[in-house]
Amino acid sequence: MSRTLFRTRIKFCGMTRAGDIRLASELGVDAVGFIFARESRRRVAPSEARAMRQAIAPLVDVVALFQNNGREEVREVLRAVRPTVLQFHGDEDDGFCRSFNLPYLKAIAMGGDAEVSARGLQQLYPHAAGFLFDSHSAGGSGGTGVAFDWSQIPPGMQRPYLLAGGIRPENVHEAVIATRPWGVDVSSGIESAPGLKDGDRMRRFVEEVRRADVAEVEPAA
Repeated sequence: MSRTLFRTRIKFCGMTRAGDIRLASELGVDAVGFIFARESRRRVAPSEARAMRQAIAPLVDVVALFQNNGREEVREVLRAVRPTVLQFHGDEDDGFCRSFNLPYLKAIAMGGDAEVSARGLQQLYPHAAGFLFDSHSAGGSGGTGVAFDWSQIPPGMQRPYLLAGGIRPENVHEAVIATRPWGVDVSSGIESAPGLKDGDRMRRFVEEVRRADVAEVEPAA
């Protein structure tokens, strides 16, 4: 056994209140996410996200999440919110995702029966900055609060990936140890109600990720 230092990035998504964003920044999260997908219970208007952006500390990324939004909707968010990263959860292809000239993450549905391969993902989305593995089925929405089988994550990923779907303070330590992702993405797992973050759960989540980051791991063969 050896002690290897990892640094798992943390993204808090579905932010709807400036106070929650301030606390997230104080806790040292790497990114906060605003949801603009039409069907989401955590959806905010571009004007609301623009106002809340003032609460974000320097060096914290602002992620704008979309699901089959039109091109002009995305552009409106870019003008109003000035996100640093885009995240797409729908049927968007690589050409659409990269047309906005910002780094983008592509969410991959892990809740169905379709087999997912690292090579296939990288061929479909050659310009993706990374991927996000979520527990919804194809065509569905994230934020279900249900985890998928982490062993389904395809081996051989050459791009950074985030683990999402059913991650919460009670299981994030286990999740990080099991998958060693580049980052974790949480929304419902740190909430008291949809869109309303719970300060204690936010703190515990960060503490559990950092505890996993310094856990002892088996040395590579």
